[in-house]
Amino acid sequence: QRRDMGRPVHQLSQNKMSYFTNVSKIGYEGPESVNPLAFRFYNAEEIIHGRKMKDWLRFSVCFWHTFRGNGMDPFGAPTLVRPWEDAERNNSMEAAERRVRAAFEFFTKLGVEYYTFHTQDIAPEGNTLAETNANLDRIVALCKELQEQTGVKLLWGTCNLFSHPRYMNGAATSPDAKVYAYAAAQVKKAMEVTKLLGGENFVFWGGREGYQSILNTDVKQELDHFANFLRMAVAYKNEIGFGGQLLIEPKPREPTKHQYDYDAQTVIGFLKTYGLDADFKLNIEPNHTTLAGHSYEHDIHFASKFGFLGSVDSNTGDPLLGWDTDNFPMDVKNTTLVMKVVLEQNGLAPGGLNFDCKVRRESTDLEDMFIAHIGAMDAFARGLRAAVKMATDNTLPGMLAQRYASFQSGIGAKIHAGQTSFAELERYAMENEVDTTQSGKQELFELVFNRYV
Repeated sequence: QRRDMGRPVHQLSQNKMSYFTNVSKIGYEGPESVNPLAFRFYNAEEIIHGRKMKDWLRFSVCFWHTFRGNGMDPFGAPTLVRPWEDAERNNSMEAAERRVRAAFEFFTKLGVEYYTFHTQDIAPEGNTLAETNANLDRIVALCKELQEQTGVKLLWGTCNLFSHPRYMNGAATSPDAKVYAYAAAQVKKAMEVTKLLGGENFVFWGGREGYQSILNTDVKQELDHFANFLRMAVAYKNEIGFGGQLLIEPKPREPTKHQYDYDAQTVIGFLKTYGLDADFKLNIEPNHTTLAGHSYEHDIHFASKFGFLGSVDSNTGDPLLGWDTDNFPMDVKNTTLVMKVVLEQNGLAPGGLNFDCKVRRESTDLEDMFIAHIGAMDAFARGLRAAVKMATDNTLPGMLAQRYASFQSGIGAKIHAGQTSFAELERYAMENEVDTTQSGKQELFELVFNRYV
């Protein structure tokens, strides 16, 4: 049975209108609950593995899908009617203010402590750069006021450098210097407002930094220009005293045929090639990872192992569809694999788990927004609990260590330490027979993993 609904959570600024009157503040009711508007596994204040559950998970709601999404897809018109939008779907300043108020009501009722945005999500572009900046300043002032009222914080800001027609050929990789300069100006402003709002990170996603045809593309020049763009971002971060982490988000394709930030290993190689590896980490989106042909956890695992995992855009894709579907992550095996990595690197801070997800275009009720986030938050809470059990009983870590035990002593230890040579290894191979029957025990590893989920 559902709890009483409609109680106010905050009086947001001077606007007392509630957009979610039929939803109360979401609470934890435990695993036996059948209330879809309650948490069964996410208990924010519970201490687990030495810290509060909310501090392991650091959940964030994205503004773009949640408050700008309208249900439109490549084959159909918008289906989602939201009470904070103009009837004509105009992107007016008044609608922008209503969206922000609705968003903070949603954040507080859901009980998340962070949100994320592109600057163009929260404020409409004007006819000039100066007008765009003025619009942004007005909405950012409201965001700051509501942050102070509610305690909700900005996990990260970013700049949309892919939707406007000026960026059809790229932004930091555009063949037009005027477009490049405009992009730099927009990122400059976005970094300023992110700092003003106390943002803990700043993200670069190169939506159109790539190519459609190699014939009309100078890839070396474009990558050189991209690296210069990022160097300027580092310089400006230092100039304004922004203490947040800079992040790059990989994606292999869409909207371009080939995007330069293809996957985690590609981005790490790019950063090291251009001497930017000390200033940037990665924001990994698993739906992008699977579009690159990898398993769900692949980029998270690789980024973490090489010290580059900064944050996660926590979503999933539909394996039967060939585009970035941004579904809510409900598969506990996947969330367990993510939280296993998070535990192994002792947390994600200052990053977090940002729900870069959208309700399906058929999910038209306002409460569906809550249900989707609740389900995903519970899935990650279950993943965290499973990962903690896995770490504390040490069965899987012990099995993994045993598989590589030959590198703990003798010639193996010398290999591991980089203290041998081809000549010495040749002599060793001449004197020692290779065992070709040692089992990899993949099925046993999978069986043991399933015990936890």
